[in-house]
Formats: sequence, structure tokens, C-alpha cells
Amino acid sequence: MKKQTLIVDAYNMIGNWPQLAKLKKADQLEAARDELLRILSNYHKQSNSDIIVVFDAMFVPGLSKSYKQFNLEVVWTEEGQTADSYIEALAGKMQSTLNQVTVATSDQAEQWTVFSQGALRKPAWELYQDIKRANKEVHATARRYQDENTVRHSPFDEQQLEQLAALRDQLSQRD
Repeated sequence: MKKQTLIVDAYNMIGNWPQLAKLKKADQLEAARDELLRILSNYHKQSNSDIIVVFDAMFVPGLSKSYKQFNLEVVWTEEGQTADSYIEALAGKMQSTLNQVTVATSDQAEQWTVFSQGALRKPAWELYQDIKRANKEVHATARRYQDENTVRHSPFDEQQLEQLAALRDQLSQRD
């Protein structure tokens, strides 16, 4: 089985996911970035994919950096480099017979470029739905596990249980 790598165009997610877009519109871009990383970190645990989150910093002199945070690789592009160009180059380099790259973006041109390189593409809204589905499955599994391991207590007290047992015995004697 191929190793799975998900490359995320961060600002595309922030612009397209409702709770992140709401933060951005409220001038809370840093909170939106943090929330995106938290969401993707949880998804990483569920999907078992390596996730690289790329932020476009082309207009911020000297900001280029890459670091690990929440089990994610976080990349800020160099001055003058768009997230699109960084992602296209990275996807082309990483896509191989041993590694399946998926790029999450809503940029149509970028989607076609990575698709032609053999990488898969996933629009922002589709990734959002995948994450919601994965969270729902995790919660359902947790509920099932909790239900299976919960000690069941009878809704009847001891006296009622004795009366039911006596009634059952009487009925079984009639047959």
C-alpha cells in the first residue's frame, strides 16, 4: 500500500470552511489558522496520512519557515513564492510509486497541474466533508465502545426481580 500524503493549501481552506471563514471575516485570521491546524491534526490521527499545510507568505519578507506542529508539517512560503507554486513543485517531487499525494485546494489551475503530475486533487469543500464524516465515525465508534463496556443495571429492584422470576416459574410449570 502506498504512503498517503495530503498537501493542504491553507488559505483555500480558511476561505471555504464555514467556521474558518467566519473567523477570518471577524479579523481573527490567526485564530482561523490555529483552528485549521487543530482540525487537520485530529484528521491526521484518523486518516493516518502525512499532512503538509502550506501558508502563502509571498508578501511577507523573511517569513519563510517550515516546522512540525500538532503532528503536521507547517510551511510558510518564501517571499515572492505563492503557495500554489510551492505545492505544485512539492507534489511533483513527492508523487511516486510508493507515495500517493493528494492536494487539497480550491484553485482550479492548481488542481489540474497536480492532477497531471499523478497526484490526486481534493477541493476544499470535499476535504471539509471528509473530515466531518471521519469525526462522525470516531464518535460513533466511541459510543459503541462505551455502550459495550457499560455495566447494564436492571430497571427493576430486587423485589420486582423476585416477583418476575416467580411469575416466570409459574408460567413454565403450566406448559
